[in-house]
Amino acid sequence: MPVSTDLSALPLDWADATLIGRAWIPGPDGGPSPITVLPDGSVVDVASTCATISAWLEREDAVAQLRAARGGRIVGDIGTLLANSRHDFIPDRPRLLAPCDLQAIKAAGVTFVQSMLERVIEEQARGDASKAEAIRARIEAILGGNLASIRPGSDDAARIKQLLLEQGAWSQYLEVGIGPDAEIFTKTQPMASVGHGALIGLHPASVWNNPEPEVVLAVDSRGAIRGATLGNDVNLRDFEGRSALLLSKAKDNNGSCSIGPFIRLFDDGFGLDDVRRAEVTLDVYGEDGFHLTGRSSMTRISRDPEDLVRHAIGANHQYPDGLVLFLGTMFAPVEDRDAPGAGFTHHVGDRVVIAAQRLGALENIVTTSDKAPPWTFGTGELMRNLSSRGILEEQRP
Repeated sequence: MPVSTDLSALPLDWADATLIGRAWIPGPDGGPSPITVLPDGSVVDVASTCATISAWLEREDAVAQLRAARGGRIVGDIGTLLANSRHDFIPDRPRLLAPCDLQAIKAAGVTFVQSMLERVIEEQARGDASKAEAIRARIEAILGGNLASIRPGSDDAARIKQLLLEQGAWSQYLEVGIGPDAEIFTKTQPMASVGHGALIGLHPASVWNNPEPEVVLAVDSRGAIRGATLGNDVNLRDFEGRSALLLSKAKDNNGSCSIGPFIRLFDDGFGLDDVRRAEVTLDVYGEDGFHLTGRSSMTRISRDPEDLVRHAIGANHQYPDGLVLFLGTMFAPVEDRDAPGAGFTHHVGDRVVIAAQRLGALENIVTTSDKAPPWTFGTGELMRNLSSRGILEEQRP
């Protein structure tokens, strides 16, 4: 099933948005370049002003600088770029990449009550999906709706923890869900994320897995939130359920992280409050006719986005090239797909669409990580490429 290529991949008000992305520009002097989109749909290569997304986001006046750079080299129109941003792209035409480069790729886990409970279920099921339904009923009977209004780290949270300990129902996932310390982990390495239209990879040994539709913040090295985009924090429920120590194997595989299509920079018309109000939708279209839908409301997040950023970067932890931070999801699919009580798991060929009106739509096709294109263009290759193009220079403000 092909990825759609119309302008639905862009924010609803894209002509008024300040968008920065990354594209592969082919040719003898080609390579990855930061790009922006003009109100008329033209795509402009802005690498000559600033060669990396990381360096762009370090500029205090990034919005003004990006708008000033709109007179740069036009590499095509956004419709054509989107049409070639798919796994079977035409090599001699520009295509979208993930809109981040040197930044660390971090993720916050267990930030919504609904997904927190699903992590507890995974843990108790030890990765066996057939046990999930009975465990879910037992956990919900114990907890009821008590957790939805609990502020993490509060006195009320401490009392709930004591109650659950007494009932033998405490979990490491509840610890980070309502305890004082947020879960922040490394999703994948800088330069490893795929972008809009690319294949996303599942470990071939996984039989219980799902997409995780999330808002992703773009954060500079000083901890300032500069914009937002969408992401798919692909997850292997069976691997993580067997042991939390398998988190890296559950989360970081070839093609298992998708970000895009563009970072929408904060400006006079879009800011953090818009992120806090965002409604993120998920659609999974299977080649077998299966259709899964879901919705994740950022208004129901248990920790504010600014609080999650403070847990990720600060006096104890720095990122000199900035970071992108997945904010977590409330969506953990439980709808049966293959057998009663087995819940949802991906099939190869699934088309996954993650969307929010003011951030656009991120689409990818599911494959296995051993069949996805191998990751070969890392940080060292980026430095060599920029040097050969004559645009590798100190670009900090």
